[in-house]
Amino acid sequence: MPVYHIVLFRLKQGVTSAQLATWSQISQAMVGKIPGLISLKTNPPLPISVPRAKGFDMGLVAVLESPEHVAGYATHPAHLE
Repeated sequence: MPVYHIVLFRLKQGVTSAQLATWSQISQAMVGKIPGLISLKTNPPLPISVPRAKGFDMGLVAVLESPEHVAGYATHPAHLE
């Protein structure tokens, strides 16, 4: 059974779009490095949902193969980076 790990972020003032692009690339590059990590996507809220985003600026959805893989993902050096 896949596990969907969802994280919402409030960005610090001054974060640039270039910094976000780099972070997104590094995050998505963890797929294939971390056992059990099937996919990882990052995005800001859609314009239509900004009023309901409650101040969150960015979201991340990681799909892992099973609940057992979550602990390995959380402590993997690529994730801690």
